Amino acid sequence: MKDLAGKTAVVTGAASGIGLGIATALAQAGVKVMMCDIEEGALAKAVEGLRQTNADVEGVRADVSLKSELQAAADAAVARYGKIHILVNNAGVTGGGGYGVWTDASWNWTIGVNLMAVIWGVEIFGPLMESHGEGGQIVNTASIAGLISGNGGPYNVTKYGVVALSEGLRVELAPRGIGVSVLCPGFIRTQIIDSTRNLPERFSGVTPASPASGDPVEALKAIRERIAGGIDPLYVGELVREGVENDWAYIFTDNEFEPFIEARFAGIRQGFDQIRGREPRR
Repeated sequence: MKDLAGKTAVVTGAASGIGLGIATALAQAGVKVMMCDIEEGALAKAVEGLRQTNADVEGVRADVSLKSELQAAADAAVARYGKIHILVNNAGVTGGGGYGVWTDASWNWTIGVNLMAVIWGVEIFGPLMESHGEGGQIVNTASIAGLISGNGGPYNVTKYGVVALSEGLRVELAPRGIGVSVLCPGFIRTQIIDSTRNLPERFSGVTPASPASGDPVEALKAIRERIAGGIDPLYVGELVREGVENDWAYIFTDNEFEPFIEARFAGIRQGFDQIRGREPRR
């Protein structure tokens, strides 16, 4: 999709952080953007801010952990813009922690927003992209935690799921004219650590985000500092725009975690080496 001007995109989690960065970068390229978020006040402010730059944007409130509300957002996008060419499944939350502090509410909320909403987004918007025959691009926001897991908590598990989904769909949807990219950001200047500010009442019982080991207060403080000094979300948006234009399979934001990913691959290779030369028993 080299020429994005005049195309239409839907971005979830678009009121702030990475979502707003992506919506902004796409709008700057002439894309019409339906911005979707659960946080109404922030969404209205973001929409108004972009409209002041003459961007063609609209906002729709939706809790993406409810399929019906994501469908309603799709209906609103079609009613406003007609064709949909780009879907950015970006909404995400972090809640709960590692083994020992899990709750059903934490798993249900995190899986609902981070994974099921991505699945539903593809299910709902994929056919809309196919219908006009002009091609399209799906960008699913995972995390660098979708490639290297620091713990077995809900956030990391869902992000691994998004990576697996995206890799598989890239092969499946290419013959249908739809590209699929997975965004794996590192530390970005967002409010992700305070996701519970938008917690729906039905998920009461969610435990706050917490590190898996060490002094939880100090560890959380260190994470907050890394995020506060993290990468500009607009820069991430510009990378995503380039990824859409060039159909990148993986969109990374920096090289900080590359050695850790290489170490993971080395561990996988070691697993194969341990059985190399053995004849499997049939």
